[in-house]
Amino acid sequence: MIELAEMIRELRHELNAALADGSAAPVRFELGPVEIEATVMVGRRGGAAGKVRFWVVEAGGDAQSESSLTHRISLTLEPRLVAPDGTRRTVLIAGDEADAER
Repeated sequence: MIELAEMIRELRHELNAALADGSAAPVRFELGPVEIEATVMVGRRGGAAGKVRFWVVEAGGDAQSESSLTHRISLTLEPRLVAPDGTRRTVLIAGDEADAER
């Protein structure tokens, strides 16, 4: 399992890599909303005043045997490219064509 924050950090890393890879590509795609659906376990450390954490359950893991402890969540993220001066722009990404891609 990984923390939900780590999953989002990795997603941000992948989107940044796609942005860098496509900076000189003649064909780019505008990045729209990114929808994520995950099964998470909610845990608290340190009693009632402790910090609540969300752990993403891996596919094929023990989520079924602990179904009472897991929850499905959906997030919609709106990626924006923010310049050092604070202006926001649409994100354009590119990538290589994959076999059987539509």
